[in-house]
Amino acid sequence: MQNITRLSAIPLALLLLSGCAANSQQTPLQDGSDVALGQKAMVDGPIVQPVEVLEDSRCPMNARCIWAGRVRVKMIWWRGNGEKQPFEVTLGESTPLADGAIRLESVRPEKMTNVTLKPSDYRFSFRFDGGM
Repeated sequence: MQNITRLSAIPLALLLLSGCAANSQQTPLQDGSDVALGQKAMVDGPIVQPVEVLEDSRCPMNARCIWAGRVRVKMIWWRGNGEKQPFEVTLGESTPLADGAIRLESVRPEKMTNVTLKPSDYRFSFRFDGGM
């Protein structure tokens, strides 16, 4: 009886593993206007993926601050040959990438003093300005 139970567990394990493999090969979003952490997006050419918010020191909407703060995000550039190249972007700044520069244009939602943002809450908008 134990052998039958073990044998029936093998297809289940293979099915679960195939789901993990399919998830890592996700189709990129067609633009970079509403990208969540972990999602791949084609941003006017390059395929990029935000993987971690390194810093979110933005001034909350319902507070007064001396400094506006900034957002830094760890990214992956999925090169055409399948290689992954890590890089970092900062809100409002251009970062050299491929034959041009990528810019993190916006981060949503706005920060509030009474709300703690979870990684799954973040959405990013990117723009790529290609080279000549």
